[in-house]
Amino acid sequence: MARARHWDRIGNGGVTVTELGFGSGPLGNLFRAIPEAESQALLARSWEAGVRYYDTAPLYGLGLAETRLNPFLRGKPRDSYVLSSKIGRTFRATTADKRDGIGKWFDVPSRNEVLDYSYDAVFRSVEFSLERLGVDRIDILYAHDLDVFSLGTAAARDMRLEEFIAGGYRALLRLRDEGVIKAFGAGVNEWEACQWMMDRGDFDIFLLAGRYTLLEQGALGFLNRAKAKGLGVVIGGPYNSGVLATGPKAGATFNYDVAPQSVLDRVARLQAVCDRHGVRMIDAAFQFPLRHPAVISVIPGSASVAEIDGNVAAASAEIPAALWADLQTEGLLAEGVPL
Repeated sequence: MARARHWDRIGNGGVTVTELGFGSGPLGNLFRAIPEAESQALLARSWEAGVRYYDTAPLYGLGLAETRLNPFLRGKPRDSYVLSSKIGRTFRATTADKRDGIGKWFDVPSRNEVLDYSYDAVFRSVEFSLERLGVDRIDILYAHDLDVFSLGTAAARDMRLEEFIAGGYRALLRLRDEGVIKAFGAGVNEWEACQWMMDRGDFDIFLLAGRYTLLEQGALGFLNRAKAKGLGVVIGGPYNSGVLATGPKAGATFNYDVAPQSVLDRVARLQAVCDRHGVRMIDAAFQFPLRHPAVISVIPGSASVAEIDGNVAAASAEIPAALWADLQTEGLLAEGVPL
């Protein structure tokens, strides 16, 4: 098994997650269709490399990612890996021309999303996920996309947050207290929603995508508070959807869009410091979040065997302490960032 971290906030045994986790968004044919054999090959490679934490969601490929994990996980001892999925969406069958995600998800089931963070919807969502995954339990459940990035406006986010706290949160609390799951939290793109929830409920682990990276550390205060409360944080999108992996080249992506010049300029400065120390920027980008004591795993999405191998290399690279110090001296890391 790859390097791992054990987390147990309430004494229920907790979870042991590998520092390198597997984000299954690409398995849902995100932006391009991945052939079935290729999807199973990259999953097999991740296992060979020691990855033992797999994160998925009903949203990814409108159920396809969970379905693809099914044959991969079948036959593996259930206690040999940690599995997380998400709640907040159920689906209605529709026709191919009316399905959601056209232009984003390719070659996927014809489904329309139904946003629902209510008490009953949690149990329906978990039941459907268990069927797609073919497993008898999920270890961690996250409330998915309770943020402005996904819902469009602060008003829509706030409405859904209130709906979740009044309903879905109670269901997740019950599932944890009855021992059905080990932990729960939220999987979002903005730390502000995490902090709002953390102040109002008894949460365990948050999955935060793209907001605590080598490029931006605005979530530092939230991570510090999470650590003080004993919460764990999983970091998704450690490469800010691409630019920290590719470097500041034309067409590089940031937050799933073409990176603006200001981002490219900052990445060029990061790249220059890494080059001086003989360190690949992707290696530094992967390992940076793990230096914060609240972070228990980093889960980049992998769309090919080559990307799996690149993430494995990044997770195991030796990085001199002087690199982090130089990045901070040059104002590229926020003051107070754990080095």
